[in-house]
Amino acid sequence: MRKAMRLVGCIFGSALLVGGCTRLEEVGRLPQLSVPGSGNEAIAMASAPFPASMEHMRHRDAASLWTSGRQSLLGDRRAQARGDILTVMIEIDDSANISNTSGRSRSGSENLGISDLFGLPERIENSGILPDGADLSSAADLSSSSASSGQGRVTRNEELTLRIAATVTDVLPNGVLRIEGTQEVRVNFEVRELTITGFVRPEDITRQNAITYDKIAAARISYGGRGHISDVQQPRYGQQVADILLPF
Repeated sequence: MRKAMRLVGCIFGSALLVGGCTRLEEVGRLPQLSVPGSGNEAIAMASAPFPASMEHMRHRDAASLWTSGRQSLLGDRRAQARGDILTVMIEIDDSANISNTSGRSRSGSENLGISDLFGLPERIENSGILPDGADLSSAADLSSSSASSGQGRVTRNEELTLRIAATVTDVLPNGVLRIEGTQEVRVNFEVRELTITGFVRPEDITRQNAITYDKIAAARISYGGRGHISDVQQPRYGQQVADILLPF
């Protein structure tokens, strides 16, 4: 048993030592930004677009000054192909207020007495088994009561306004666009990270090549940071482990 405990202690201590050494390497250094060009955005923008259909080529008049292409004066410059970029506007202003109150009470009383049962109560009382002054006319008297009450309240208020450029990483067979966007801003020793993924319909993209977050299906929006401020706001490793292991 002692050997097993020592082994567990060594493994736990080694894990803490490795985690601590990793964090010690960042002391006095700026938090590193992720390398651009390694995600799905860069892959989509670096890939060659699909060739235009021959039917579209037939309708193009090479001698005309007006064309229907995206680069023309009246062309549609909204994102519609893999590698195109569009602007996502995130404006979240949600609030919720939930209140719940519950109460319960219960009471009960039971009386039990044996005054006559084939003469047995009289024999028992005369035998001297019972204490002085005791009889079976009031053999048992039970009562119970319980009460409980509960009250809960949840108040939440969230407000977030952000803008981010996202890239079309894939075009689904039904024409829906899959988008992905990342943004990192470093201020002193803190890096703010913003990521968004989801699916949009081409017709929901405005003429300004922008779309609001509420029109993005399966939207996944993450806004956080890493650095000195984020480290201070997080409990230490030992406290996190203690919160998980301690049963009280």
